[in-house]
Amino acid sequence: MAKKEIVPTTKSGIMAALAEAAGISKKQAVLVYEKLLDLAIKGAKQEEKGFMIPGLGKLRIKKQGARTVRNPQTGATIKKPACKVAKFRLAKAAKDAVLAK
Repeated sequence: MAKKEIVPTTKSGIMAALAEAAGISKKQAVLVYEKLLDLAIKGAKQEEKGFMIPGLGKLRIKKQGARTVRNPQTGATIKKPACKVAKFRLAKAAKDAVLAK
């Protein structure tokens, strides 16, 4: 039976894996990661386009209209004003890879 690959789930583990795969130092991997996050945040603020990572998905801000909601504790209805929410839509290739049997 083949040994299952362990995927890192912490930031330091991800940085170590990126550094090893790219043949760079961990500090350089952190800089690349932080720049990607910075680009994603700035790109998501462009409401029409959002920020696309090909093969992974798209991060964007979506306007959500005013609506009535229910307080789960008291059951009372409350009017919620219009707001903006961050949405991430998984790309088809990533969705197919994750959900593959």
